[in-house]
Amino acid sequence: MPEGDTIHYAANRIRPVLAGRVPDRILTPSARHRDGAGIASWGERLAGRVVGSVDAYGKHLFVRFEGGLTLHSHLRMTGSWGVYKAAAPWRRGRHRAWLVIDAGPDVVVQFDGPVLELVRDSRTRFDQQLAGLGQDVLADEFDEPRFLGRLREDDPTRPIGDALLDQRTLAGIGNIWKAESCFAAELDPWRPLGATTDAEALRAVRFARERMGQSARDGFEARPRAVYGRRDEACERCGTKIRTAGQGEQNRNTFWCPGCQK
Repeated sequence: MPEGDTIHYAANRIRPVLAGRVPDRILTPSARHRDGAGIASWGERLAGRVVGSVDAYGKHLFVRFEGGLTLHSHLRMTGSWGVYKAAAPWRRGRHRAWLVIDAGPDVVVQFDGPVLELVRDSRTRFDQQLAGLGQDVLADEFDEPRFLGRLREDDPTRPIGDALLDQRTLAGIGNIWKAESCFAAELDPWRPLGATTDAEALRAVRFARERMGQSARDGFEARPRAVYGRRDEACERCGTKIRTAGQGEQNRNTFWCPGCQK
């Protein structure tokens, strides 16, 4: 699943293309848009409207148009955003494009995004799911006591690794950053919250904020790979074989070093 740094990186690429201008065309070419839900009319509804802003929050992306209309996207496991020059090839097949925003020399494309909706801007402020999100891990003004308060409201028997994935506690961290942040903090992702100190939890989150911010600016090349995807390889810190196992209700793969993550 694309994580918060991926979404912020996409927003950082889309913003210079769209913000402050009127798109030339907005297309919804996917067959799923012929379901009578009004999606095929988005181009008409948004025609002539200036894009006011392009924002990311956690794993959500918002393209906000004048007149209070907002395109809201969540990529889940399959989606992606791309920005291309008009004549350049796309990284995915054109049949997989669900949204195409033509902006002169550049084209913004969303592929395969399970959550794609055009809503009133007011709904993005009052939607229960969105309102229930914790702070964006990449927020400029990040309130550490507020994060700890939400964390301590959780079940104290819940493993810290699973708790860091809960978007109601902290928005934007996914499986990769959960694993890498726990490793950086020398924190066993299976340790119960009740046995995890505030200092240990903050050490993991501070690492995530720093390195995710770098990835949001520079792309995937900036992501660490100390443990994620390295099952049975030697830990770079202590030499122990890295392990993996499913964790949480969704049985998401957790990677960790049993030698130096205690």
